[in-house]
Amino acid sequence: MIHMRKYNDVEAKNARFLVNKQIDFTTIQITVTGLKKSILDATAPVRAYLKDKGIHDYETQMQGEIGKRYVRTVLFTETQMFNVSTSLYRPITKKGDPRLWVGGVKGLHYLHADDIFAIIAFGDCLYVINLTTIDIEKICKSKIITPLSDFVANLSLAKMSISEELLSMIRDRMADWVPAEVTADTGVGRTIESLLGIEMNDSINPDYKGIELKSHRQKAKVRNALFTQTPNWSLSRFKSGKEIVDAYGYIPQNSTKKTLQVTLLANKPNPQRLGLCLFPNEGILEASEFNMTPSEDGTYKRVSDVAVWQLIKLHERLLSKHRETFWIDTESDVRNGVEYFRVKSVEHTKNPIASQFDVLLDQGEIQVDLLLCRPSGHGDTYSFKIKPRSRNLLFPESTIYDFA
Repeated sequence: MIHMRKYNDVEAKNARFLVNKQIDFTTIQITVTGLKKSILDATAPVRAYLKDKGIHDYETQMQGEIGKRYVRTVLFTETQMFNVSTSLYRPITKKGDPRLWVGGVKGLHYLHADDIFAIIAFGDCLYVINLTTIDIEKICKSKIITPLSDFVANLSLAKMSISEELLSMIRDRMADWVPAEVTADTGVGRTIESLLGIEMNDSINPDYKGIELKSHRQKAKVRNALFTQTPNWSLSRFKSGKEIVDAYGYIPQNSTKKTLQVTLLANKPNPQRLGLCLFPNEGILEASEFNMTPSEDGTYKRVSDVAVWQLIKLHERLLSKHRETFWIDTESDVRNGVEYFRVKSVEHTKNPIASQFDVLLDQGEIQVDLLLCRPSGHGDTYSFKIKPRSRNLLFPESTIYDFA
């Protein structure tokens, strides 16, 4: 896997400014070889971003010149903008590794080896800003209007109006006590969506105009659900949830059928001998069987694979589901057998860091719940969850709105 270097102070300042303006973007680093050959690797976060924004899907692209696509692109300098195009393609050679190149950057002396630039998708166009050489905040706060400052202001205004609209609806409808529609773990979340006019569905897309909603009760110290994702069965030793249950499941009390409802952590087996193994070089996360007896150094030996997820798919799900998220903290009270709740605060997060997802998986801060062959009849679910204490590591920029 290709990893981008850490931001320097200037790049970090620019990235924070864009995030605080609620502008979605992805980043790419200019390598020496890439600059020399006018070829850049379209990394997993870039591919996920372009797919999420409806710009391009590399997975369905044919290799070679016949499949090459050009996307209208705007390059911003400190004072000007230039209309160019970005080529997106997969070469015939090797495995057809995804590539891209922004035309015109060399002629404008726009970038240098090791620079990092931001790519912003809006409509059917890409907008490119060099995070290494341009002080975006200074330009946007200047009294002199430039194409870049005008673009950032207009895009930020459009994004902020949606979040302000949603926040206002929550304040108006849930700041005071309201009854939950059903008595269940999901009762509060279902009622919040109903009050906001969001119909129940199984969509993988965010809930409200690009903003995902996640609610929890204040007293419930539970992990936060991120998303669900089925393994890639073609890469897995077992080919379905039922096969996994047949091998590792158990029969609950008052039942005659096997089920498997367990949590998987990295490098540590649960009572069913199952855990997670991360293989970043191969680009996969594996549900694995472990030896239950630890080695002298306290680690557990992996015995075999069980199921496989591709990391790029997990990154895509994370970025598409949580580009913007409202984490809604509620207070609840049961009165005459009916649960009532009110919203205490909302944390607004933006732009999760895909590389941190892998780190938190490996550290056990992100876990996977298997809910397979449930007696309730619900379908098989593979749910990725994060411990609340680590949420700020995955979502570095957030704003908290208190309703008290």
